[in-house]
Amino acid sequence: MKKALPPQTILHPHPVLIIGTYGQQGKPNLATASWGGICCSEPPCVAVSFRKATLTYHNIIESKAFTVGIPCSDQAALADYLGMVSGKDENKFERCHLIAQKSAKVNAPFADDFPYTLECKLIHTFEFGLHTQFVGQIVGILADEKILGEGGAPDIEKVKPIIYGSFGSSNYYALGEKLGRAFSLGKKIF
Repeated sequence: MKKALPPQTILHPHPVLIIGTYGQQGKPNLATASWGGICCSEPPCVAVSFRKATLTYHNIIESKAFTVGIPCSDQAALADYLGMVSGKDENKFERCHLIAQKSAKVNAPFADDFPYTLECKLIHTFEFGLHTQFVGQIVGILADEKILGEGGAPDIEKVKPIIYGSFGSSNYYALGEKLGRAFSLGKKIF
């Protein structure tokens, strides 16, 4: 029997994303987001949501760009820290011994420490209650060669990205086992 639950922000899993932005006087900042994901294939776009109270919100509005770093499972503590502290109060790059790299394609920084990073130019904003969703067109991807798989794209088993189990658990998780190939596994049902 199903139990009715009140409306809430439950949608498992949430990807863990590290958003890079420049602030006033070109100060680089990183912030963790779990409310985001791919939102269009042509042009390739990603969406992330932030509250107006955050530094990242204001940085994206001002610079019209952001980067999206994908942390791996051994970077869970780093990802958590980057979401706990405001860039208004602390230089997160310095505190975490990360080197701020400037994207060659957009006006945003990234940390080379993450397996891969999406370079995004802001193309839309949508306001919803407490949050604003920023849609960025992916204009470049920077990836460590060691995480690339067949075809030259980041391989999820080599990246080992982490996910966030929000509402209730508030834990980070590593991805599990491969279940089968997409657009093939379902053929068992025909």
